[in-house]
Amino acid sequence: MDFRRSLLAWNWQVVCFLCSLGWVSGQLRYSILEESEPGTLIGNIAQDLGIKKADILPRRLNLVFVEKNTYLNLNKGSGALSVNERIDRESLCESILRCILHLKIATENPEEIYNLEIEILDINDNSPTFLINNRIFEITELVTIPGVRFPLEIAQDLDVGVNDIKQYTLNPNPYFSLSVKNRIDGTLVPQLILEKILDREEKRDHKLVLTAIDGGEPVRSGSCQITIKVLDINDNAPVFDQSIYKISLKENIPLKNVILSINATDLDEGPNADVEYYFDDHTSDSAKKLFDLNTKTGEIYVNGIVDFEEKNIYELSVRAADKGSPKLEGSCLIQVKIEDVNDNSPEITFDSMLTEIAENAPLGTVVGFVSVTDKDSGRNGEVHINVSPNLPFKIKPFQNHFSLVTDGYLDRERLSQYVIELVASDRGTPALHTHTSIILHVSDINDNSPIFSQSIYNVFIKENNDPGTLLTTVSASDLDEGINAELFYSVVESHIDGFSVSSFIYINPSNGNIYAQRSFDYEHIQVLQITVRVDDSGSPKLLSNSSVFIFISDANDNYPSVINQDLSGDLLVQEKIPKSATAGYLATKISAVDKDSGHNAWLQFSLLEPANSSLFQISPFTGEIRTVRNFHEADNTEQQLVILIRDHGDPPLTSTVTVLLNIADNGFIENHKIHDFSQNSKPQDLTLYLIVSLVAISLVSIITFIILLVRCLRKEDTSSSSCCSLSRPQSKRYAEQYKPTLYLNTDGTLKYMEVRMVPPEPQGQCYQTCLPLAAEKSNFTLIKPQNSPYLKDEPDSSTETGWLNDLNQQAQPNTEWRFSQAQRPGPSGAQPTEEAGVWPNNQFETERLQAMILASANEAAEGTSGLGGGTGTMGLSARYGPQFTLQHVPDYRQNVYIPGSTLTPTNGAGKREGKASGNKKKSGKKEKK
Repeated sequence: MDFRRSLLAWNWQVVCFLCSLGWVSGQLRYSILEESEPGTLIGNIAQDLGIKKADILPRRLNLVFVEKNTYLNLNKGSGALSVNERIDRESLCESILRCILHLKIATENPEEIYNLEIEILDINDNSPTFLINNRIFEITELVTIPGVRFPLEIAQDLDVGVNDIKQYTLNPNPYFSLSVKNRIDGTLVPQLILEKILDREEKRDHKLVLTAIDGGEPVRSGSCQITIKVLDINDNAPVFDQSIYKISLKENIPLKNVILSINATDLDEGPNADVEYYFDDHTSDSAKKLFDLNTKTGEIYVNGIVDFEEKNIYELSVRAADKGSPKLEGSCLIQVKIEDVNDNSPEITFDSMLTEIAENAPLGTVVGFVSVTDKDSGRNGEVHINVSPNLPFKIKPFQNHFSLVTDGYLDRERLSQYVIELVASDRGTPALHTHTSIILHVSDINDNSPIFSQSIYNVFIKENNDPGTLLTTVSASDLDEGINAELFYSVVESHIDGFSVSSFIYINPSNGNIYAQRSFDYEHIQVLQITVRVDDSGSPKLLSNSSVFIFISDANDNYPSVINQDLSGDLLVQEKIPKSATAGYLATKISAVDKDSGHNAWLQFSLLEPANSSLFQISPFTGEIRTVRNFHEADNTEQQLVILIRDHGDPPLTSTVTVLLNIADNGFIENHKIHDFSQNSKPQDLTLYLIVSLVAISLVSIITFIILLVRCLRKEDTSSSSCCSLSRPQSKRYAEQYKPTLYLNTDGTLKYMEVRMVPPEPQGQCYQTCLPLAAEKSNFTLIKPQNSPYLKDEPDSSTETGWLNDLNQQAQPNTEWRFSQAQRPGPSGAQPTEEAGVWPNNQFETERLQAMILASANEAAEGTSGLGGGTGTMGLSARYGPQFTLQHVPDYRQNVYIPGSTLTPTNGAGKREGKASGNKKKSGKKEKK
């Protein structure tokens, strides 16, 4: 504004200077409304100055501003003066009534200057305004009298003249009115007049609106707010919302927890309305210990443990006082009712309780009595009791008490101790529980028999043991305890071969150790079966039995013995050989047995004297003595051989036999055979025995074929391995192969039996050998083998050597005397590798052959039992006689010699001695059938 004024003064100095030079020649005056739009025509200066239109441009009109502005614009071509931009009168002239804009019009040809005044006319474009929009007055209640005046603020309006403020108005109000005064300069001054006494408690604030109105068109107005605050005096006492407060409070509420907020109101204000709360003397000390009061806020909170079981209702007297002068007070009463919560668990008390109960206690046996109490009330004090599930116990109510009784049968061996948990629960929400446990022991009764750890004990011991040897230990257990579990062992009395079992074994009654009372003999007894009993010490006593099988294994304690003759004191065997015998001729055969079994009964033959004989060779496994070469004229006609027979025991045992071989002419040998037969044979008896044997063999064969036929018909849909092997052609072949032959003594008794195995093909070798008594002359029947790989019509050295090598290599064992499954020991030699069709290879064929041999042996034994000259054992050892079943024979092939073949029968399955028990068992079943 100051800058604008200085600039205006400078322009006026310039104009005055120009006027002094004589340039000013006239004056023009125009008027225009403020806020006119740019381009609005104000007037034509050239026309008003009398300048012709054609001279306007040559005269070169210029607009000279007194002060620098751009409000106006002069068209130099037409001389028209127009508004260049918006003109605000209030910014140019403020509150001056006449707002004139001074300018100069200058022409250059000729040079002239004209004064130009443009008056800016006011329009009503501004509303009245107050400098303070909210005016506050403070008036004390009940003190200020009506008629008092309060000056009000004057409004301002930038417009002038008729557009200026023309009046003031006040909103209608019963307490105040408006008075307006007019100054000399025309300014209106408003005043506020009190019309009625004020009461703050009735109305503490009064809101008034003062409005200023101008005289323009259209009318504009402005207003401000007037606030009348009524000042307080302490003329009101505090008042509570309620005179009596009733609340319910649950017990055990947490400390410092607010239970109630009381409020006292005071219509006054300031210190007169500042209220403080406190308990008065009407409140009990017990209540003051549990509850406290906030003096400022009126909040009542818990300050102690609230227990319904101690007291269930409290009364609190509270006063409220303001801080006025004088102080005014109000009071109220608070009734607090305590509600019960389920805060007390049931209590279990045992009136009486057992600590032990017998396992045979009957159902319903009382174990103990229980009492249950609860300090709470209502449903919170109603209790019930339960016993832990899955136990043979239950709870029964009994005269305001509870009894614990058995609900099932007890078994100490299953569970010797019960931990019974009792759970007492109330009916509160949530329910509270009390747990307590009872340990109840179950006493034992003798209700369990002792039980052996094994139902069958198998003991293996070698024969010739020392008396007192520990055989085994049997053990038993008893589920009972104490004296009921004290066990004593004993042997059930029985007899073995007419002797008491106690003479064989002894058992320690306390620990079950079983000792041998004597030395066992495998050749006498192979298996001892005893029954062991165990008794407990309960009342009544309970017992159990177990079987003990003592298997006696063989020891090499028997020497080999020759069975093909009645031995003389010097063990001499005499045989005759035709002088025409060629290499490989069977001179004789030594058959020997060993009462032992297994390796101990596996015999080997060797030539002891002469050790380097070039005429005879003995097979180490079959005992066959054959010629090595043809006889020469220089050879002695009497040859003496000493044969050593050795078993394979550890250590091995040996026996010797002397064989005298006489070389004679063929004719002499044939006559000797006829003569011996005519003198020694008994045709009637021999024919009878042969008929009986043949009938027995035929019956056995027929029965066997019937059984095979029935089995085959039942299993005709099975595989060929089980049925085809039992077909009729094969059965016929077996029947033809296995032909037992009986050999009798001179008195007609059975000497021994041979089972001849006929080769399945015609080229097989077949021959018979009869070994008579040593005192008798030997008779031989020799059948020349067909297509034999060993014997030739013309013997030579190469043939003899090859035959001996083959003979030695036929079944020669290794240095360790170990055997393949196809080679098992026998009394007359070892079994070489089996060939198909030579010996039965499956268990069924083996059993069938056993049955045939047994039947033949029994028939023969029965037929000769009345004859006193023989033993009736088919020439076998005593333990292999007919009175023994096949169960007692470890391996039937050990005592069967098959002439006409170099093979000794072995187990078709190749089983070892240790596994012979399986075949024995099956043989026994076959005999029963």
